[in-house]
Amino acid sequence: MILPIYLYGSNVLREKTEPVTPDYPDLKQLIDNMFETMHHAEGVGLAAPQIGKAIRLFVIDADLIAEEYPEAKDFKKAFINPEIIETGGESFVYREGCLSIPNIREDIARDSMVKIKYFDENFTEHTDVFDGIISRIIQHEYDHVEQIMFTDRLSQLKKKLLKRKLDCIKNGKNVPSYKARIN
Repeated sequence: MILPIYLYGSNVLREKTEPVTPDYPDLKQLIDNMFETMHHAEGVGLAAPQIGKAIRLFVIDADLIAEEYPEAKDFKKAFINPEIIETGGESFVYREGCLSIPNIREDIARDSMVKIKYFDENFTEHTDVFDGIISRIIQHEYDHVEQIMFTDRLSQLKKKLLKRKLDCIKNGKNVPSYKARIN
């Protein structure tokens, strides 16, 4: 089922997220719905706060960018209760976007490597190291479960320059083509 994506200005994007327990109601269905919602919106990642759930969960399917980034081919995972243990490597800048901030892309610097502990959809624990574009997607989605939007990582000047566009999103004047809502 395609769910609405909560847009910039929605309270849930700034709510403290709670851990997911193995008995979370309909967890597998929720994960499937998140993948379907993300695919419909042509995204590569989606965090639970973006669909109105203040829980520590995000999904990634990077196949959409595999032509440009071959390492993204067939990379599809759910991350439950993620915890970044370490980031490192060279920092690199990439023009990021976000399904909750439609039609805005900005250069964001992130480390090229991330070490993350998480549970998969079967509640099997993993500790993995990812690099390159996968590391970037993970860090972006992880930010969502930490109540951070990519625009929070911009300079004060950049934020000031984007204020009008962000206000348009908050006020429902910049509506994406996919199912979306504010609060």
